[in-house]
Amino acid sequence: MRGNNEKVMTMKDFIVTGPFNEDEYNELLRQAVAVIEKSRLQIAKQLNTVAMSSYWEIGKLLVEKKIDSKHGDGIVKRLSVDLKSRYPDMGLSPRNLWDMKKFYLRYNDGDTKLRQAVAVLPWSHNLLLMKHNLSPDHIVFYANEVVSKGWSRDMLRHALKSEYHLSIQVVEKSNNFDSTLPVQQADYAKEVFRSSYNLGFIDAVEPLKELELERRLVQKITTLIMELGSGFSFIGNQHTLTCNDKEYRVDLLFFHRRLRSMVAIELKIGEFKPEYVGKMNLYLSLLDKLEKAPDENPSIGIILCAGKDHLEVELALQDINKPIGVAEYQYLLPKNKLQELVTKEMKNSRYI
Repeated sequence: MRGNNEKVMTMKDFIVTGPFNEDEYNELLRQAVAVIEKSRLQIAKQLNTVAMSSYWEIGKLLVEKKIDSKHGDGIVKRLSVDLKSRYPDMGLSPRNLWDMKKFYLRYNDGDTKLRQAVAVLPWSHNLLLMKHNLSPDHIVFYANEVVSKGWSRDMLRHALKSEYHLSIQVVEKSNNFDSTLPVQQADYAKEVFRSSYNLGFIDAVEPLKELELERRLVQKITTLIMELGSGFSFIGNQHTLTCNDKEYRVDLLFFHRRLRSMVAIELKIGEFKPEYVGKMNLYLSLLDKLEKAPDENPSIGIILCAGKDHLEVELALQDINKPIGVAEYQYLLPKNKLQELVTKEMKNSRYI
């Protein structure tokens, strides 16, 4: 119960005054959040590394002492009880101790790159990876995706079930960044933007119209940003640009903090068509003319299509002076595979 003289603080009590306007304050807030999130990620990585080191050494002890499930069940149960009495928050159940042994055996003969990749993952993520028969390269791939995009355990499980690693192909990136951006920014832009994106998190089993695809992506914008990679901030969808009494709308508009560029994304439900480049070139010209700040770099356009022919893309981009990339996406989950996943989830549910 509040006292009669106690004032309830509302947002109106925090109106930004002085040298900061509302937009400048929002930018300050965004940067402060980015700093904190980066620090929290670094702390989480350090904690995960320490925990994995402990689990690795315990697994190694069980291997060296030749404790196996046939003769060592009682020993591991007793070890679990004694360890949990000292370290109750470490997850030292008998099952976890056996998993630590599997963890050591799985990666003991692996190279440094593989062991470093799994060392920074949460234990629950490592348990998921160990359940799948993956090559070392594919394990490193998933570990890097988890770290760079902040995948939760559920997101990793979805990617593993959909065999995400098989849908990513190493192909030449379709963009004109080398000819339209300064060398350093072009190199970084080529690292940021990929040639293929997995939008399976929108849970679609039927082809979608462009507006419906956009609506689902906006609904799950946090997941979309994780798929795009670090550094993206969402500005809005159907972003309106007005020039000469005409309105133009960008499907999705982002700002990339390290590139210091606005990023316009156009969604196309079919194959790439050369005319898409002209439309994107216009949008980028309008963004640079109407909204780009003096300290920002040129806006970048990404055309997301269901498919593309690399030669056709290259020809369409060769005389364009705005930085544009063309990428493919996939989002459909086959009905038979969806039914298989649902059935498996039901069998694993505690309610069945």
